[in-house]
Parts: sequence; C-alpha cells; structure tokens
Amino acid sequence: MKTYKPTSKSQRQHTSIEYRKLLSGHKPEKSLMKGARSRAGRNSFGRITVRHQGGGHKKSHRDVDFKFNKKNIPAKITTIEYDPFRSAFIGIAVYADGEKRYVVLPQRVKVGDTFIVSETAPVTLCNRLPLGSMPVGTFVYNIELKPGQGGVIARSAGNYCEVVAQDAGYTHLKMPSTEVRRVISTAWASVGEVSNEEHHLVNLGKAGRSRWLGRRPTVRGTAMNPVDHPHGGGEGKQGRGLRRAKTMWGKPSGKGQKTRSPKKYSNVFVVSRRKVGKRK
Repeated sequence: MKTYKPTSKSQRQHTSIEYRKLLSGHKPEKSLMKGARSRAGRNSFGRITVRHQGGGHKKSHRDVDFKFNKKNIPAKITTIEYDPFRSAFIGIAVYADGEKRYVVLPQRVKVGDTFIVSETAPVTLCNRLPLGSMPVGTFVYNIELKPGQGGVIARSAGNYCEVVAQDAGYTHLKMPSTEVRRVISTAWASVGEVSNEEHHLVNLGKAGRSRWLGRRPTVRGTAMNPVDHPHGGGEGKQGRGLRRAKTMWGKPSGKGQKTRSPKKYSNVFVVSRRKVGKRK
C-alpha cells in the first residue's frame, strides 16, 4: 500500500495501491473496448432504482471473457491491466490460434504465464477445469453455477472459494461469506484467488474521491424524519429505538441479522448458512 505525507486532513488518511509495481504498463486493447453509458442508478423510465450512484469519471468498458468457451487451446497472459469497472486486475490472454481476450487474473500471475481450459488440465494456477476434477482444499475463483453459463461467483478482488467436499455429482464450496453451498460438479472454475488482494485496505481519504468513482452521498437513516425512514425522528441524536436494524423499506438489514428469504429458490443448495456478524 502507498501512504502519503499529511499535507492535508485527507492526505493523512489517504492510502492507495501501488499500481506501477503491479501492472504491466500496457495500454488497453482498443479492439476489446467500447463506450459505456452511465445510467446513474436510473431505469428506462428515468426513475432512481439504485440509490447513491451518479457522476464520476468517464470510463470505457472492457469486454471481459467469463465463459472461457475456447477449450483445449493454450493461452498466454501478455498484459496485466487496471479495469475501472471492477476491483480485480484483468489481462489479455492470447490463444495459440491468435485470438485475444480479456480475462480476470489471479494472484501471483505474471506476464508470460500460460493457462489452458480443459477437462484434463492440471490443477495449477490459472488453469480452468470442471469442479468435479478439483481435489478437496483447492482454492477456486470465477465459478459457474450452471455449466456453460460463465463465471458468476468469486470475481472481485482477493476473493476465492474453497472446495470442501465432492458428493453425489455436486461439489461443496465454502463461499467468501462462510456459507457452504452445493454446485453441480460439471460447472467450471479457475484455480487460484482473484488478484489485487489489497483492495480492501484502500482508504479514499476524502469525499471527493468517492464522487470521482461515481458514488453519491449516503444519508444515515437516524438523521431522517420518521416519514422517510424507520430509524428517523427524535429530538437531537437518538438511537434507532428498534431491536433490529431496518432498511428504508422496513426490511431487515445487516448488523448480524439473517436477511435471506425462507423461500428462496436456492435454499436447497445451501449446506451450511453463513455466519452473521463481525465474528465470521
């Protein structure tokens, strides 16, 4: 992590990642980029459906491959790059037939490293193979829930899942949330942990840096009026007056509470619920 001299109140707290030491310095591949319009949290009617979004720096979208549908063709990592739309690092994978694709990179990968997507691939860093071929204790990322769907789990910086069991055509994975879930063994995953593991240590230091990232201010519920939030109201600074925290819409929120729907479709795949609260 990079720290700064305390020339101002914000610089005193400010920390950032030393990208020069981690990235390869290559410019983005133009053939794999396209413009991305900012919706600022609004739907097609112009109504805000996701709060606290808007503004921010203009960004270009990188076309990242999560499906890995080029099988049994070795590929070489030629760049390590920053992606403004995700916390993990990405890189260009050049396949033996000449095709280039952006992929999410694991930790400890270097320019020049190779990988392959194959059912018979060895269980080594960056290789991709079915979950049923993974021995117990393997760390995996970019995991499919359905074969051919593309990776949807463990894609952000520093994340990974651990293979804890193989049972009756299903692989038991310990998620980053500590939940243990069954995933069909024919789904594919990559070996390793997602890159940029220091991302969670970044301190933005000032409100302006949040605005550059497209994050608008968040107002505390306890600072609102009763008509606007269940925590609102009271003379001066008050506690929430409720046993359990609620969202603006009256639903249970975090702080060590169970928020999963009892009728959620995927409950049958959960072997062990996540541990809530600070002590995970």
